Amino acid sequence: MPYPKKNLLKRLLVWRYKHISNKTFIHILSVVVGLLAGLASVTLKNITYFIESSLERGILFSNYGMYFILPIIGLALVYLYVKFVHKEKLQHAVSSILFSLSKRKGIIAPKHIYTQLIAAPLTVGFGGSVGLLGPAVASGAAISSNMSRLFHINTKTRSLLIACASAGAIASIFQSPIAAIIFAVEVFSLDLTMLSVLPLLLASISGVLTSYFFLGNEALFNFTITQDFEVKDTLFYVILGVGTAFASIYFTKMYFGIQKLFRPFKSPKYKLLIGGLAIGIMLYFIPPLYGEGFGFINSLLDGEHAVALGRTPFDAYIDNIWVVIALLFGITIFKAVAMTTTLAAGGAGGIFIPTMVMGSALGNVVAKVINHSGLGFAVSESNFTLIGMAGLIAGVLHAPLTAIFLIAEITGGYALFVPLMITASISYLITKNATDYSIYTRELAQQGALLTHNKDQAVLTLMQLDDVIEKNFKSVSPEMNLGDMLHQSVSKSTRNIFPVVDEKKALAGIVLLDDIREFMFDTSMYDTTTVKNFMRNPPEHIFYGEDTMQKVMRKFQDSGAWNLPVIKDGKYFGFVSKSKLLTAYRRELINFTK
Repeated sequence: MPYPKKNLLKRLLVWRYKHISNKTFIHILSVVVGLLAGLASVTLKNITYFIESSLERGILFSNYGMYFILPIIGLALVYLYVKFVHKEKLQHAVSSILFSLSKRKGIIAPKHIYTQLIAAPLTVGFGGSVGLLGPAVASGAAISSNMSRLFHINTKTRSLLIACASAGAIASIFQSPIAAIIFAVEVFSLDLTMLSVLPLLLASISGVLTSYFFLGNEALFNFTITQDFEVKDTLFYVILGVGTAFASIYFTKMYFGIQKLFRPFKSPKYKLLIGGLAIGIMLYFIPPLYGEGFGFINSLLDGEHAVALGRTPFDAYIDNIWVVIALLFGITIFKAVAMTTTLAAGGAGGIFIPTMVMGSALGNVVAKVINHSGLGFAVSESNFTLIGMAGLIAGVLHAPLTAIFLIAEITGGYALFVPLMITASISYLITKNATDYSIYTRELAQQGALLTHNKDQAVLTLMQLDDVIEKNFKSVSPEMNLGDMLHQSVSKSTRNIFPVVDEKKALAGIVLLDDIREFMFDTSMYDTTTVKNFMRNPPEHIFYGEDTMQKVMRKFQDSGAWNLPVIKDGKYFGFVSKSKLLTAYRRELINFTK
């Protein structure tokens, strides 16, 4: 019996191939992807704000001690969802997308479409100190990946559409289409050509329109620049750039340090209890750490630091500006701690918006110190708040252009473009020299799964070791005599190399055809000489699951060998030949650049 849905899809695909060119179809899909990614972003925000507002109206403000309980409840709900529904460990949103692009041909499981829409609001709504941008991008990417598979889109175009989804999600959240495109180029390492720019532009516009349709002209940051850049403040922006660079390095090291601290806890229950309690303690003393923190940023931009700080145990001293500065600096320090603790304890969320919160606090602190130093200087605290965000984004994410254009679009103009460039570039340069990789890319780089703008490295990253392993080699045992080897292996093989494998399937060595050629016709040696007499060690080994393709290529280059054995779990697995490796490399390079 035919399946109606499959037949309908087949007819649709045939009609598309006949009437719509591939380029036009990609443009149509980029619009659709942008709309759906924007819709996912809006849904994510609305669910989260509904949870937050329900808790605020119900118990949060009436019972200050609930700060200790709410993060544990949120993390417990996420844990139950992951255990019984998702059934696999939650991955960092953007890093998992980058891994799927480099090692899974852009294929993302359908369940990732809705998992982030459930887990992230539960985490953030109950006080987890993470952002919603990463989950929005992850949900959009999953939509794009599965839509691409539905319409039989090739791997390269699928990667482009996933980048389009990220642009649509960011454009929808920030209403900043240019920054969204630049983020996709910087983070996903796309080549900036008309083939990629136009789909990104269409997706970005679609995401913005989705946001306008559901949220109207409601801007994330209601701010208008009232004080333009002045040349006399240049030194202060340089100082801010240096400060945000060190804060970025601290942010990155704290992220990996706390992740490492939680690693010994094998049970997710212990992680959520310890992490939830730690978050609750931080929220009690520093309430602005609750959730994303957009309200905190807006209050700082409005010059209302008392509103930004909210109710704290230090309210009696809030009239002292240095107490205010200390509390804001505390947010700078503890936002990274609270964010990483939330993620390490099993929460779902992103790092982009926490980076902005931390940067806004630091920028405001620097401006307040300058204005109250008693040296007669006066700078705009709002401007420094904005530019502090750009400095942290540039440093933590290694995305200086995204930082510059995002803040420029948020402010509705380019009046602060020069100080944005100064601070972002200084922060990026110092941080890049101190940390080669961002939070998004460090673990991927260690696994050899990071795509970059370097085409040679990118092609090697896209290649799979399984595609070049050959297993049609006749193996022999060390105790086999020469006669048996010739009759059982050499006569039946088309290769000139024979792996020597012991009884435990481990590789003991190799025998080359050249090593036995002069003895092949000396029958007197058939029974008296064993394989062990001709065996030699291979010039190098390839370790399956450990060696990246870059390392494999380097081993061929350094050893000068034409064939190298592959070891998997301590046992012989096959060979990789240089000729097949180079053929696969050339094929992948053609696909990558066409």
